[in-house]
Amino acid sequence: MERINHNIEPVYDNESKILILGSFPSVKSREMQFFYGHPQNRFWRVIAALTGYSVPHTIEDKKKMLHENHIALWDTIASCEIEGSSDSSIKDVVPNNLNKILETVPIRAVYCNGTKSYELYHKYCEKQTGMTATKLPSTSPANAACSLDRLIEEWKVITEWLRAV
Repeated sequence: MERINHNIEPVYDNESKILILGSFPSVKSREMQFFYGHPQNRFWRVIAALTGYSVPHTIEDKKKMLHENHIALWDTIASCEIEGSSDSSIKDVVPNNLNKILETVPIRAVYCNGTKSYELYHKYCEKQTGMTATKLPSTSPANAACSLDRLIEEWKVITEWLRAV
């Protein structure tokens, strides 16, 4: 088990209205230095489907899609012990200070990508932020029981905030 620090900066700007939180970057994401870097992770396909964008492939295009749709993106964990990319192996958590975003931009809702992110947000961050989060099904390839169509359907809840912008 290895202690790893999160070193990917959050994506947000002054127009961000919703915050989507993962748990901790996968090995592939840490290698790429950006969120949801594993080619089998369906995050970018889900967000593209919900926003009417083409699926982005470059980090620049991913950031552009997020900014243009008022979506902030980060992770719940600042550092932890983890084996590979396995959320179930996460131990000794130090949470991110989400107020770095919440105190500077008008976030209206917080969504967690998967159960682990939601559990950690509830345990470590909810009191600090004063905002409850909504748990969404994980876009991870480990969540194979959930089809892309089902993910898109369940993630539609984020569009109510996107339309209100």
